[in-house]
Amino acid sequence: MSTPENEIESPEAGDATPDDSVQAVDEQETAEVPEAEVDPVAELKAELRRAPGEWYVIHSYAGYENKVKTNLETRVQNLDVGDYIFQVEVPTEEVTEIKNGQQKKVNRKVLPGYILVRMELNDESWSAVRNTPGVTGFVGMTSRPSPLSLKEVLQFLMPRAEARKAQAARAAAEAGESVEAAAQAASNLVEVDFEVGESVTVMDGPFATLPASISEVNTEQRKVKVLVSIFGRETPVELGFNQVEKI
Repeated sequence: MSTPENEIESPEAGDATPDDSVQAVDEQETAEVPEAEVDPVAELKAELRRAPGEWYVIHSYAGYENKVKTNLETRVQNLDVGDYIFQVEVPTEEVTEIKNGQQKKVNRKVLPGYILVRMELNDESWSAVRNTPGVTGFVGMTSRPSPLSLKEVLQFLMPRAEARKAQAARAAAEAGESVEAAAQAASNLVEVDFEVGESVTVMDGPFATLPASISEVNTEQRKVKVLVSIFGRETPVELGFNQVEKI
């Protein structure tokens, strides 16, 4: 006589069990969820808001920014003030230079002569920064410098290429065209009628909307060197023809 256990039929090969069906549905739902595009500007902004401390600007001599950064980071360790001084940055951007007909990408400093420091300002941290070799002072009041706003920090730390890419992607999506087409159209709008001594307005990058005066014009590379007043001091900045506009 067969027992009840023997009367129960086991599933044949190829038959789907309830667990298999549930797993298949889960896998299908997972596969159908599109991966959201990450806005680099929004991502950096959120990161800045979460980070402790505030950002301050210190100045040094142009060309010594990286050396000062190293000096300060060493002092933070030696003086054991890592609980107050969290991050030291020399903002840079990747640009394409043309020399002898050859194009090459190089990293250029966004703020020549300046370094950004994320820190909790107190007597100990102020002294550690101020007495670092190569530091000539804080920007702002000597004893109580003012921190940068979130917008200012974002402008200085966000690579301009990434910011432009994100902006082009949004504009292209609104216009219903490809990012490549939008970028190409933007690059074709180049103004070349500039002269040394002319006053212009910076239209792009961390110095956007600031007035400046042209000190050099390089028609071959389609660039101008302008003098921008940054924290009360004139600083030379190299920009493309399409990054400035006559006043």
